[in-house]
Amino acid sequence: MKKIAAVALPLALLFAATPAAMTPGAWAKGRNELINFPIADVMSNPEMQAKLPQGVKFYFGTQRAGVSKTLGETKTSKKTSSFKKSDKTACEWAFLSALIAIGEDAKQRGGNAVIGIKSNYENNETSSNETFVCGAGGIMAGVALKGTVATVR
Repeated sequence: MKKIAAVALPLALLFAATPAAMTPGAWAKGRNELINFPIADVMSNPEMQAKLPQGVKFYFGTQRAGVSKTLGETKTSKKTSSFKKSDKTACEWAFLSALIAIGEDAKQRGGNAVIGIKSNYENNETSSNETFVCGAGGIMAGVALKGTVATVR
């Protein structure tokens, strides 16, 4: 009987110590922190570069491109596991997956570039020539991108 009490009392105290401010859905929702990471860290990584669609160029934010023709908007949202990974590592892999998706879309439409690429996490557009936005959580990391498929000279 004393053993049961020795286990039950600490458990009861643990549950009683749960923050009163914690809302009912907060336990399930988890962390979703928006973080900006450098585009250059992915674009200059040889392992990641090798995975990008061949023959497709990527232009971020307001970077200039010699556009011959535009072929419509492309967008994607990609997630990856962040379990036992740093936010930076997980976010870079999610960013790479998103680039692959919009690059493949560009190729299928007859384009050789995606221009004006913006972060579009949860439909909140952020344009930058240097960084992308990632939603980093305890289990998943996600990146959403939006751009215009084009042919460039």
